[in-house]
Amino acid sequence: MSEERIITAEEKPEDKNLDLTLRPKLLKDYVGQAKIKANLTIFMEAARKRKEPIEHVLLHGCPGLGKTTLAHVIAQEMAASIRVTSGPAIERAGDLAAIITNLADGDVLFIDEIHRLQRTVEEVLYPAMEEFVIDMVVGKGPSAQTIRLDLPRFTLIGATTRVSSVSSPLRDRFGAVFHLDYYSDEDIEKIISRAAKILGVKMDKEAMVEIAKRARKTPRVANRLLKRVRDYAQVKADGNINQDLARAALDMLDIDTMGLDAVDRKILETLIDRFQGGPTGVNSIAASVGQEMATIEDVYEPFLLQIGFLARTARGRVVTDRAYEHLGRQKSQSKLV
Repeated sequence: MSEERIITAEEKPEDKNLDLTLRPKLLKDYVGQAKIKANLTIFMEAARKRKEPIEHVLLHGCPGLGKTTLAHVIAQEMAASIRVTSGPAIERAGDLAAIITNLADGDVLFIDEIHRLQRTVEEVLYPAMEEFVIDMVVGKGPSAQTIRLDLPRFTLIGATTRVSSVSSPLRDRFGAVFHLDYYSDEDIEKIISRAAKILGVKMDKEAMVEIAKRARKTPRVANRLLKRVRDYAQVKADGNINQDLARAALDMLDIDTMGLDAVDRKILETLIDRFQGGPTGVNSIAASVGQEMATIEDVYEPFLLQIGFLARTARGRVVTDRAYEHLGRQKSQSKLV
């Protein structure tokens, strides 16, 4: 279900070309995440002065916030080649060994979804990260021998949406750990403005504001909505986008002024109508709206928590006053007592 949503932060196949077109190359072009950028600037400048690769970096945060983009920016700033893979793609220790031994000095190895690495693969990664060596077993049985190979001094950049699922031994081997947070509406407007210029889209300030406030504080969603509004403008008008046209396009997509779609509203309305606003367990919510519990927790809940429409309590999830107001609903009398 989540992959069908226009506003899902998960990457879709259609996003790949768009992301490549709009992806900033340098840190100065990367909008938002000011604290991370400040730390990275010092981090990279110090490494350049020492003429060394930077230490290993772990990036974590919700999907669509720019972890992959930031990894490419780091590689570009360090004048390094980048090799991209993912945790699920590295099935055996030999797969990782083949990748690492083909790196050159200063190269960046980017592993997306690093929390999904097999434990046997992690075991090979530890000495590679710490000592830049890898132990290979040659032969079988009593004649088997362990050979230690020297590796180039590379930088590992890991990305994850679930930092708690990254094992402590692996997490501790990263020299820098950065958490990417949701973006402000102002930063999203800057991202939309930059993307519109690259795509040759003409739009006014009010239209940017309209798209930004419905983009769920997420750059990937903002770029996708811009693309949909552009298509609408080309069909329904002359291609120029004003606020009314942007609003009409987004209303047609059933995305409201807070960036909620039909599924988000269904979750909140189900909590209100069936469970008097909570507290309610996630398993009950999932069963009521026809979604898996993990989908509720990973896809829908983070943004509803971020904007203050849901609250977590020891007894379960609770709909907040802000959500009641946004939906135009009244609390039941039993809740007001």
